[in-house]
Amino acid sequence: MKVLQLCIKPPYPPVDGGTMAMDSITQGLLREGCEVKVLTVETDKHPLRADRLPEAYREATGIESVYVDLGVKAVPAGVALLCGESYNVKRYRSEAFAKRLREVLQAEAFDVVHVESIFLTPYVPLIRRYSQAKVVLRAHNVEHLIWRGMAESMSFGMKRWYIKHLALTLRAYELEHINDYDGVVCITKNDADYFRGNGCRRPVVVVPFGITTDTPIQGPVHSDPQTLSLYHIGAMDWMPNQEGVRWLLEEVWPVVRREVPQARLYLAGRKMPETLLKAEVEGVTVVGEVPDAREFIADKQINVVPLLSGSGMRVKIIEAMSMGKAVVTTTVGAQGIDYTDGENLLIADSAEQFARQIGRLVADGDYCHRVGEAAARLVAEEYDERKLSRLLIKFYQEITER
Repeated sequence: MKVLQLCIKPPYPPVDGGTMAMDSITQGLLREGCEVKVLTVETDKHPLRADRLPEAYREATGIESVYVDLGVKAVPAGVALLCGESYNVKRYRSEAFAKRLREVLQAEAFDVVHVESIFLTPYVPLIRRYSQAKVVLRAHNVEHLIWRGMAESMSFGMKRWYIKHLALTLRAYELEHINDYDGVVCITKNDADYFRGNGCRRPVVVVPFGITTDTPIQGPVHSDPQTLSLYHIGAMDWMPNQEGVRWLLEEVWPVVRREVPQARLYLAGRKMPETLLKAEVEGVTVVGEVPDAREFIADKQINVVPLLSGSGMRVKIIEAMSMGKAVVTTTVGAQGIDYTDGENLLIADSAEQFARQIGRLVADGDYCHRVGEAAARLVAEEYDERKLSRLLIKFYQEITER
């Protein structure tokens, strides 16, 4: 099977949840014997790091990028506002990307064009014009829910009003164009149920994020509470991460320090705000961007994911669980994961609960280790990349045979 994968940012190297999710599809399809061509948007925020692409990856994917200026422009934004258009989507319209996509489609025949975001939907008519391939949307999230959640967490004002407006226009766009595709691949059951319940007449399948589980689980953590440390890693130019970390430091951490003063927290991620880099919070070390996420994670035992808004699955949680880490997160953060609270994942939706769950793990290293082991087993059983890649290919085959 020959697949053209269209990405909204370079999927390699996999440096954040979104790129990890896209790269998982690429690698999984290649392992199962599919031919994969990657065409991606490249932006100022997410450039294609050509020097970090292994030659084997280049040859296997024929990866190409087209620069698209996603900078917010006052006039186009104002026009979109007056016309009721989704500016989130409008920013991705590019004559240069359309030109290169047309050339790729004219040069090669594909069985499936796999589109990695609703934001690339404006290119579906062009794909239909120049290809007989089935067109599949991979919905990483129900995008408007992220924006709505952020708006609801803001204080009243023009910014809150505008973010809410973006959420409403994006919702309208999602529902209007979801049937433009031949099939929809959702990462969580919640997202699939949302689309099915809101007018999607196309086949929908749930294919969670997959991870290779060949890496051995790390050995037991020490039972001495002094050795247990917490971490959060995530792209800090993503607003839900900013919101969650701010809540963690302002509402949760003071309670943690009062109850378990030996607790230590390490914060890492791209685009770390200067205010955090310069902040002096007792017990907190702000690292910023790290060259190797798994190396950063290796000697830490507890992953905290204080997500208050969002949709889809948190890839960084699956990665942490696969490495045998105990994870504390919110109900929102745990979406899409088939967890058992207290056994392989700890859930907390208030600052007091969050601090209590952290304290429980820090105070009992043996319990922390049991949770991490159970988490790793769950990922190996339910989120193995090979199994999920076969499920995706089966879905491709079903819609191509229709």
